[in-house]
Amino acid sequence: MITFKNVSKVYKSSGKSVKAVDNVNMTIEKGEICVFLGPSGCGKTTLLRMVNRLVSITDGTIEVGGKDIYLLDPIELRRSIGYVIQQNGLFPNMTIEENINVVPKMLNWNEGEMKKRYKELMEMMGLNHEEYRKRYPWELSGGQQQRIGVARALAADPPVMLMDEPFGALDPVIRDKLQNEFLRIQKDVKKTILFISHDIDEALCLGDKIAIFNDGQIMQYGTPDEILSNPQNDFVKNFIGNDREIKRLQLLTVRDLLNKAKKVNRKMNMKIESSEYVVNIDTDLRTALSLLLSSPKGEAVIMDHKGQPSGVLGIGDFEVLTGVHPSKLKSIVQ
Repeated sequence: MITFKNVSKVYKSSGKSVKAVDNVNMTIEKGEICVFLGPSGCGKTTLLRMVNRLVSITDGTIEVGGKDIYLLDPIELRRSIGYVIQQNGLFPNMTIEENINVVPKMLNWNEGEMKKRYKELMEMMGLNHEEYRKRYPWELSGGQQQRIGVARALAADPPVMLMDEPFGALDPVIRDKLQNEFLRIQKDVKKTILFISHDIDEALCLGDKIAIFNDGQIMQYGTPDEILSNPQNDFVKNFIGNDREIKRLQLLTVRDLLNKAKKVNRKMNMKIESSEYVVNIDTDLRTALSLLLSSPKGEAVIMDHKGQPSGVLGIGDFEVLTGVHPSKLKSIVQ
């Protein structure tokens, strides 16, 4: 859906050349969230803004939907890409309804279409459409403003969204809530999203893929589990921190463990007895491990999404998926 081919950006100042983006190659598939991660000044925002041509390309090509963006009209290109920034970018002199309908109005939607879309988006954001219709951005909290910013980016149903640290200015509690809301919405809208973050935990929570940058170059590109389980160099290893095993446990679920056991043709214990130690199949592995460590037998009954027992989980089963010996896992959690 979005392909970067040998993309570079060079800025020239006072006779010197600075490479902000250095020969980037990667492909983000349709419907994926790819998080750009890295320290300040690593080139991630420059690369993001190159997609909608807010920043020009020095070398290479970027394709969206198989089309070179420089063969497309820049105005039409930008109208087809939702754009959300940390400061939300809402127009202070416009009502919430007017803000959301900015792009549909440019596209000459009729009043009925715009009102219907406004209502749909507000419901999607968990906000009452009548209550907020005539209010202005300055009357809303930071979290509410950010939701409106996301709604506005979705208004014309663009296939691609660019999000530049949209939750970065919010306090941790609100940020966690909006991240979960964002994932819920993405299940329905299935957009292809480039998402900038400086927070490894946010990247692991939201990303189908993660691209870690340093000095304009990609240090590693892959799934969250690939990056945690096999960092390709010291920069990546240091950037994601020493608690990689804990992060992997939070990332994976009991269901992942069962699926991996089936793939390696390893049968898990199916002798199910009554137990007060029960774990849901969608529980993350760190929570599950904590429960097992408190169980006298080091075991817990697995419940499926219908509330029916589907097996027994033991501490030894963790090594199948994580590749880490149970004794080390105990030391990680305790």
